[in-house]
Amino acid sequence: MANPLADCVSSLRSSNHLLGNSISILDSGVNDFPRLAKVLQTTKHFELLPSSALSAAQSQLLSSLVPEFNNLLSRVETHLDRLERREQALIARCELLDGRMSMSGANGEAVGKDGGLGRKSLASEGDGSREALKLKQMRAKKERLGYTVERLELQAQQKQRQLRLSVAAQ
Repeated sequence: MANPLADCVSSLRSSNHLLGNSISILDSGVNDFPRLAKVLQTTKHFELLPSSALSAAQSQLLSSLVPEFNNLLSRVETHLDRLERREQALIARCELLDGRMSMSGANGEAVGKDGGLGRKSLASEGDGSREALKLKQMRAKKERLGYTVERLELQAQQKQRQLRLSVAAQ
């Protein structure tokens, strides 16, 4: 009876050895599994979309961008109108100042910052009569009033332009 049991023990030992070899082979395969998973992993570089989804996304983008573009265009137009009005105002002011300079140069009198005659022109007269002094003061006052009238006329013209622009913009 010892013989059949010896065969069983040897068969069990060989099965145990075979299982050990299988475990070591599986262990070496499982240890490399994370690397294999990363190597075999696929990455999508391009994703294909159906044309209907693409056209829907384009129309949605277009519908969201058109109001923004229109808003920006209107802001640019109002800014350009403002700059144009400012340019016209500066041109009008320049013309007014040119007119003032040419008028003061034509009279040959030195006009001060406040529009009055300078001390040099008064001193050049010396101790002349009161009438000559009064005449010069009247001329200076007339010149100042002329400048004021010119300035007011230019302001009225500018306001008329602005009114026309605002009516045209509406």
